[in-house]
Amino acid sequence: MPMISLTDSLRQGAPALQNLLAAVQQAPALAPMVLAAWRLGLAVALLVVQEVVTARAQAPTAWPTCPQCGMRLHSKGFVARQLTTLLGVLRWQRRVGRCPRGCVIGQQIAPLDTALGLTPYQTTGVEVQQLACALAVFVPFETAAALLRRLLAVPVSPAAIWGWVQTGGQRAMARLEQELTRLTAGQAPPVEPLDPATAVHPLLIGADGVMVPFRPTAGTAQGRVVWREIKVAILARLGQRTTAAGHVVTPLERRRLVAVLGASAALSPRLWLEALRQGVLTAPLVAWVSDGGRGFWRLYRERLAGRALGILDFYHAAQHLWAGAAAWLEGRTQQAHAWFATARHRLRHGEANAVLAELTEILALADLPASARTTLQNLYDYLDKHRTHIDYEMFKELGLPLGSGMVESACKWLIQQRFKGVGMRWSDEGFNHLLHLRLAWVNGRFDALSLPEASPNP
Repeated sequence: MPMISLTDSLRQGAPALQNLLAAVQQAPALAPMVLAAWRLGLAVALLVVQEVVTARAQAPTAWPTCPQCGMRLHSKGFVARQLTTLLGVLRWQRRVGRCPRGCVIGQQIAPLDTALGLTPYQTTGVEVQQLACALAVFVPFETAAALLRRLLAVPVSPAAIWGWVQTGGQRAMARLEQELTRLTAGQAPPVEPLDPATAVHPLLIGADGVMVPFRPTAGTAQGRVVWREIKVAILARLGQRTTAAGHVVTPLERRRLVAVLGASAALSPRLWLEALRQGVLTAPLVAWVSDGGRGFWRLYRERLAGRALGILDFYHAAQHLWAGAAAWLEGRTQQAHAWFATARHRLRHGEANAVLAELTEILALADLPASARTTLQNLYDYLDKHRTHIDYEMFKELGLPLGSGMVESACKWLIQQRFKGVGMRWSDEGFNHLLHLRLAWVNGRFDALSLPEASPNP
């Protein structure tokens, strides 16, 4: 007996599919054929879901009791409902209950809705909201709405996506606050599973700041931009592998980011929470890499000094050396360049004490101008304060990075690419909600948020 082909089955199916099937068959090339088949597939899937939901609606209903009088509800018949889903607009009818005593319940009681995870006035599926939030992590709300329409023909407005992001961001922030509260109470978070090959690698931690444009007044975009600093930290394992050409490379593995709109004191508990998750207490080697920002080094002393090597970003240290050379030797002279090159080489190759000794001799010169003396004294104090953090020769032998490029790159990806677009100015709430969704995504915790819960459209 000959088998019926899938195309023949669809041709004999629902009339609504015939035009879509014809578009596939008549497509002149592969690309339009695939796009037409995509639309056909969505339509078929929608019919399947609608059939299943309708069958469930016909099953006997277990009615709850009236929330006011306690009497068991009675059915008042079938009432239509529809929901915008990734497949299209889903329509069905289900039984709605009423109180036999006529109590005013305030909303429709539909047990099937509850079983399907729907709220009374929800008009958009959770899966649409989840996808919209995921798109908004990377692109502006208007672009996310356009992509949804382009890919799935789902009519979603930018305002709706903004509302879902606020809901999801609030949930992410609430979860973080709960974790911080437990940490304060002495309950350490569980360490994220780590395979043995990665567990033996050093744990790198670094922090930096990046400026973001904010609105000057809440509730309005009018007025001049106010620039505020976002503190960003990164935690990553420093892997090691050999390329086919025999070169040893050290890629960053298991990158986790922490960020906060606020001072370093606000970053500190968040960073420590993530450090515990990433095994800071058991890592064979922990290193902190940062520039000379006082707040970040205060954080290092409070949280990591007993567990981690501190590395002052070599390139920032070199910038300070150049400032000293320029102040002492009258700017970009050949002599200034020569002294800077020598001092930089010494600093890089474990001769920090020699650099400090030479600075002491220079500061003792009687004819040293006052402005140059101030700059050179600041340079000496800067290097002396970080004396244990500038042993770059030892750090290099341990295979550790000498610069904070990893955190600067994190600042660009996490903050600049999404929050510093043309014309963007953020409110505190809008920024924080999207930031926490973006953090959840990069840290691999986006799906765990169940973002967002079924909620009515704004």
